[in-house]
Amino acid sequence: MKILIIEDNPDIAANVGDFLEDHGHLVDFAGDGVTGLHLAVVGEFDAIVLDLALPGMDGLEVCRKLREEARKNTPILMLTARDTLEDKLAGFDSGADDYLVKPFELQEVEARLQVLVKRGRTVEPRELVVGDLRFNLDSLTVIRGGKELELNPIGLKLLRRLMEASPNVVSRQDLETHVWGEEMPDSDSLRVHIHSLRSVIDKPFGQPMIQTRHGIGYRLVVPDALSSATP
Repeated sequence: MKILIIEDNPDIAANVGDFLEDHGHLVDFAGDGVTGLHLAVVGEFDAIVLDLALPGMDGLEVCRKLREEARKNTPILMLTARDTLEDKLAGFDSGADDYLVKPFELQEVEARLQVLVKRGRTVEPRELVVGDLRFNLDSLTVIRGGKELELNPIGLKLLRRLMEASPNVVSRQDLETHVWGEEMPDSDSLRVHIHSLRSVIDKPFGQPMIQTRHGIGYRLVVPDALSSATP
């Protein structure tokens, strides 16, 4: 498993991380909520271990933003000293999948993560569908109107993010971060890649799905929803 640990206590983070690494798992770390949210959005993790009392942005807000704004379904195990029923309900309401109160046994952390990952793999959607556009997340094949389309790796990343958010607008910054992380490209790079994506997704079919929101970003919708909008 590839696990992201978002924990501001270095001793706890090290103990959990060392145990998981000793048992064959890959581990990445974040010591505050903002960094943790960024890594969780741009990275691909099997599960996230999330503390609640974090500097910058607390764990509830991190979890909520991951679910509602980034639309990430990565399983989340909350580790916290907050042990009241209200705290647990707040954690689940924000989108957590499991909740473990400190102090805890490291073996139980690993066992719970394994259950969450196995459960997530069985229910996670393997295909994104918007109108007649289909994106198979396993084979990375894209089909529109029964025709298979060829996209480069950046085009696939952009399309996936747009389809996951559809019909909502995705900001330029969100798309740039999703594709390039902290190594931001030249100012025109995103526009050039969106143009290339349009040439494959829209141009051959006569009915555009990618819409520009000038000064904001882009969104992908079914053609009928674009009838009154300017692409």
